[in-house]
Amino acid sequence: GVLGLVPETGKFVSETVEEQTEQVMKNMGEILKASGASYSSVVKTTIMLADLKDFKAVNEVYAKYFPTAPPARSTYQVAALPLDARVEIECIAAL
Repeated sequence: GVLGLVPETGKFVSETVEEQTEQVMKNMGEILKASGASYSSVVKTTIMLADLKDFKAVNEVYAKYFPTAPPARSTYQVAALPLDARVEIECIAAL
């Protein structure tokens, strides 16, 4: 999965779930690009949240990256995320 860490610093972009989600999506975009893929190549995502109450805020950011025909998605609240992240997203892309 991908966390909201800034690649240059290895630290979270901020404490807010919105900014962490934005950074997650930017990081995911770079990983997809390095693999010769793009957001349109994504067929499935899994979102893991530290608090399911953050779903609406995460969904608002997420929707900007998949404005039409979003991929299949599962969302779960988990007991804990690495480094006390608020959100982690993994994806499967068709290459």
